[in-house]
Amino acid sequence: MTTTVLVPSGVLGLGFSQAALERGIAQGCDVIAIDGGSTDSGPHSLGTGLSKYSRAVCKAEWRALMQARAELGVPLIIGTAGTSGTDSTVDWMYEITCELAADLGQTLRVARLYSGQDAGFVVSKLAAGQVTPLSPAPEIDAERLREMTNIVALAGAEQVQAALDTGADIIIAGRTTDTAIIAALPLARGEHPGACWHGAKIAECGALCSTHPGTGVIRVTFDESGFEVEPMAPEAACTPHSVSAHMLYENSDPFRLYEPGGYLDVSAARYKALNGRRVRVDGSDWVSGRYTVKLEGARLVGYQTMLLAILREARYVANAQAWADKLVSVLSARAADQIGLAIGDFSIELRLIGVNAALGALETRESQPAEVGALCLITARDQAMADEIGRLANPFLLHMPLTEDEPLPTFAFPYSPAQTSRGAVYEFALNHVMGLNTPMEAFRLELSEVGTRADVA
Repeated sequence: MTTTVLVPSGVLGLGFSQAALERGIAQGCDVIAIDGGSTDSGPHSLGTGLSKYSRAVCKAEWRALMQARAELGVPLIIGTAGTSGTDSTVDWMYEITCELAADLGQTLRVARLYSGQDAGFVVSKLAAGQVTPLSPAPEIDAERLREMTNIVALAGAEQVQAALDTGADIIIAGRTTDTAIIAALPLARGEHPGACWHGAKIAECGALCSTHPGTGVIRVTFDESGFEVEPMAPEAACTPHSVSAHMLYENSDPFRLYEPGGYLDVSAARYKALNGRRVRVDGSDWVSGRYTVKLEGARLVGYQTMLLAILREARYVANAQAWADKLVSVLSARAADQIGLAIGDFSIELRLIGVNAALGALETRESQPAEVGALCLITARDQAMADEIGRLANPFLLHMPLTEDEPLPTFAFPYSPAQTSRGAVYEFALNHVMGLNTPMEAFRLELSEVGTRADVA
């Protein structure tokens, strides 16, 4: 027996080649699986429970996939729906699905797999010694857990299999591992476990494992000893190099990948080019272990105001860090003295765009830019206070001198008003794993029939 999974793209909302999708449909598959999210853009989506992706773009791409599913008569799965996989983003994706079902005249059985965690449940697991930190991980306790706006657990293959067992046409899953939605059906059908997890890792980002990543669509076939992977765009090719390299993508270990219930070991894997565009992989191994799921959480840390100034005068560009350090010191003192704030009530950060804004102290380049952007981020307990500190900062960002015995310089604000209220700011607050007694203990399934009939469950 073989099991074939069609992966249209690395994430819904990123785009894919329609011609490549049609080629994949023509060749057939047993399931269509696509990721719906990422933590790449930071904690805001998890903190708010809102998608970072365009609803219109996601709806257009989901329409094409729902039509492909109907043509093939196979399940369609999306994992980490709506960016962060919170319960609210699962419902957001479900709403889109209902709208499209009506538009397309489809009657569908839809399973929603929820990954959101009640803080009280996680607290009880923590008290029982079943929540353990990864590295690095913030300190947590019951109070800190209850402060979090959203907590999700990353579902594995078992939870996706439970959704498949309902007979659903479409599965909208909350937070899952990127690989689980691809590995679930092949594992359920008895394909080689090591191959299932390895092939899922290679296929998780669609055509990123090929020579033309932007084409999106790939087809991966699993069997009793290995897997084969092929891109669907004629101009794209998978090679042993492009396939093996993907084990390094977002993974600290090139040979091991940890998943709920164990880990994948590819140290004995062998990659063989079957032709100019298709690769076969054998020798991967799955090592079973304790059943844990990774936890992700976000907490509100305050409200933020942003200002941006541009330094171009050569002396200020050359001494940008000294200027920034002085400005932060002056602004912090004035906010405390003139507004009456305690130092712990706010923070002022200055990032030098073009110098070290991305890496900070880790930056090693020494080249001198022509200009430097001074990005001022002010965080306080509420937006009104952050805005008030921003108004205090405004004239200093425009005229702050390096020394007290020189004329006031003038820098540039690239837009007016220079101050922007950013609203609530969140931080990631969990990097832990939680032990489960059964795979579904921390998850729940809801089954609905959409299109012409009412809910069935």
